[in-house]
Amino acid sequence: MKIMVGNQYTRDNLAEALRSHGINPTHQRIEIAYAIFSRGEHLSAEQILALVNGRAPQTSKATVYNTLNLFLEKQLIREVIVDPSKVFYDPNTDPHHHFYNVDTGELTDIDARDIRVTGLPRLPHGMTTAGVDIIVRIRSTAA
Repeated sequence: MKIMVGNQYTRDNLAEALRSHGINPTHQRIEIAYAIFSRGEHLSAEQILALVNGRAPQTSKATVYNTLNLFLEKQLIREVIVDPSKVFYDPNTDPHHHFYNVDTGELTDIDARDIRVTGLPRLPHGMTTAGVDIIVRIRSTAA
């Protein structure tokens, strides 16, 4: 069962969704999941920390990072690295790509059907493609 994105989530049904993925639903994990899945946005760890601590300031940065790593391991979210200093967490795990607005820092989805990838290099022996992630960097043309 995949956790879908949207405002249909309550903290109670997110707790059950986490349990269904083998995750012990602690209060902090539920709050982190709620911040990610109820909004359906691409968020940085710092943004998630601010959202979670906006309700009750009791979650550490380490807890947020550890929980994000657990959610990544369980494939509940994707990590989108737009540059070495900017990492976003994406609740949409369906195949898709991204626009990254370098002026605003906004990351938005591109439907996978809108991009065709051809001419991939020959893979090393014994390897298979796990996925292709494309980030199209955009900026305003207004000067």
